[in-house]
Amino acid sequence: MNFELTEEQAMFRDSVAGFGARYLKDGALERAHCDDYPWDVAERMAEAGLIGITTPAEDGGVGGTLMDAVIAIEEVAGACPRSADVVQAGNFGAIRVLAQYGSPDQKERVLQPLLKGKALIAVAMTEPGAGSAVTELVTSATPDGEGYRISGEKVFTTHGLHATVFLVYVRFGPGLDGIGSVLIERGAEGFSFGKPSRFLSGEDWNTLYFDNVYVPKENVVLGPGGFKKQIAGFNVERLGNSSRSLALGRYAMDRAREHAVDRRQFGQRLANFQGLQWKFAEMQVKADAAQLLLYRAAIGADTGFPSPQDTAIAKLSCNRAGFEMAHESMQIMGGMGYSEESLIEYCFRRTRGWMIAGGTTEILLNRIAEGVFGQRLPIRDAV
Repeated sequence: MNFELTEEQAMFRDSVAGFGARYLKDGALERAHCDDYPWDVAERMAEAGLIGITTPAEDGGVGGTLMDAVIAIEEVAGACPRSADVVQAGNFGAIRVLAQYGSPDQKERVLQPLLKGKALIAVAMTEPGAGSAVTELVTSATPDGEGYRISGEKVFTTHGLHATVFLVYVRFGPGLDGIGSVLIERGAEGFSFGKPSRFLSGEDWNTLYFDNVYVPKENVVLGPGGFKKQIAGFNVERLGNSSRSLALGRYAMDRAREHAVDRRQFGQRLANFQGLQWKFAEMQVKADAAQLLLYRAAIGADTGFPSPQDTAIAKLSCNRAGFEMAHESMQIMGGMGYSEESLIEYCFRRTRGWMIAGGTTEILLNRIAEGVFGQRLPIRDAV
């Protein structure tokens, strides 16, 4: 068992770190507080091969591994935490589902602009009555000629204000086997948006309304029975969540360490106080443990989609470690850590949100327990 990166992975890591230092470090604070999606960063990343890392070369991607994408998030976040979102959007979740299951036509029409950083895809999954219990979604797909009419609403869609196309979870029929997904482009007739709202993290979202939106058969990604494949793709998105959680926690810890070395109080460096030394020691242990679990899940998915159990364990560990690191770093840095003049408070807000987004820590614990017992543990009331 080898815990070191391969020579190729180490070279890739160094290359991405150099990219971040050259193009992303300057302006990191401004990007974190900008409401718009960083399209300029997306296009530059596309040119550098940091979008579509896991997409096969024959489909216009790089043909790398999920582990490569995790490394990219870590190194980009080390220079600019906000820009890690671009790596996430360009390699995990919806874009990977499209690359894996999309038709040749969909890959040509929809995937290619995404790989060039000129378009953005978002997953429209959560509904007012279907959050953690996503199988209870009611957005309907009703046959109409050779296509379908989509009706329903979605909430909490990441990048909903900026996405050019949406991968929408819909119900073709009853039960689990009735769930699939379709592509709906921004501007489609009957597709409208509610008033923008804001999360604590600073990210905006708005309700998506589908009022009898026509979707041709060419835009069906996964028809009835496609839910399990979609959730496998969602597990990849969870690893992107995990990577950013841990990376932003490390970013906060690095800034706090610099502060502890430079800042003097009571005639000595903050780093000389044992109480702070212990905080850093605890953060290091949690970060290293979470990273090993993240790498295990990512490496295990190199030939397909990751193990749901490994993914749940990795996300839970990274969510907890990332948030605790940001929280302790803010405390160590005091007023400056709490101020928007640093990115510590930004990392604190973002890592807190990822303990909810992509599967709450409680749902992850449920999933892990099912793995322990080797069986599904129903939580629905008997009807």
